[in-house]
Amino acid sequence: MSPKAGPVRVENATRGTLVGDRIRVAASVRDRTVGLLRTPALEPGEGLWIEHAPSIHMFFMRYPIDAVFVDADGRVTKIVPALRPWRVVWWARGARDCIELPVGAAQAAGIQEGDELRRMQPSA
Repeated sequence: MSPKAGPVRVENATRGTLVGDRIRVAASVRDRTVGLLRTPALEPGEGLWIEHAPSIHMFFMRYPIDAVFVDADGRVTKIVPALRPWRVVWWARGARDCIELPVGAAQAAGIQEGDELRRMQPSA
């Protein structure tokens, strides 16, 4: 899925819940490097799906996030709720990507390790 395609919708297929309907995809090196650094905060429904990011750092971030790590099939391998600025998740075993969400969004969507998250184009 191209990062130029705009935000995507992410659903928890296991639980039948919406994770977010305005999730940006960071596929390029530049987009993965910048991440959420230039955003003042994440609103409900927003987030960032970072491809090829089995570890993340929160250096220079201004607000905490929920970090959800998934493998190549979208299966959740690790959840780090309320990850604060200046913290690091060195490596999430088995993860390929990381989804960064507003604090509380992972719990609200009922996300648990082993759940399958699906990325799709938003409905018109």
